[in-house]
Amino acid sequence: MNEMDIKPWLIRMNQGDEEAFQTVYHLTRDKAYGLIYYLAPNKHDVPDIMSEVYIELFKSLDKYQQEQKFGSWFNGLIIRQVRNWNRKSWRRFRIIEKMKGMISEPPQLAIEDRISIFSDRLELISMLETLPLKLREVVVLRYYQDCTLEEIAHLLEIPLGTVKSRHHHALKRLRHMYSEWDHRKERDGYVY
Repeated sequence: MNEMDIKPWLIRMNQGDEEAFQTVYHLTRDKAYGLIYYLAPNKHDVPDIMSEVYIELFKSLDKYQQEQKFGSWFNGLIIRQVRNWNRKSWRRFRIIEKMKGMISEPPQLAIEDRISIFSDRLELISMLETLPLKLREVVVLRYYQDCTLEEIAHLLEIPLGTVKSRHHHALKRLRHMYSEWDHRKERDGYVY
């Protein structure tokens, strides 16, 4: 990839020229694939990471300054995307492990106990639905969509501090609602 060959295409791509995007892709794909291949711990993730790289290239091209060396800037973008992918993979792994722990109940549980555990989970979902939309958005993006707080701030176009505050208040309210529900359940002796 020659810097002088790619710069005019980058300008056209930034102006929305689809042909320019295809040309930039063809000029950079081999280098991108090689770098991703060597950085990615799971080789089967390489095509997905490639897609993420080019989506990010399209979104962040306006941040590229023409006096910068494109190759260096593009390498930085690739490295960030591989790191983001690894973080997301690690979070997905942790969530799956947590879910396995929640789902794999000991076989000695009586049917009433299993129904109670399932009911508790359903109750938590209904509690989530009672939260105001602003708080619910943060919880759903964080725990069901596996977004970082920074990603949530970007997606919702609000400051990171606001996301942290909403996250804190949502969890506090959910804990309070769950605690009240659990006390009511114990007091009334219900098996749900």
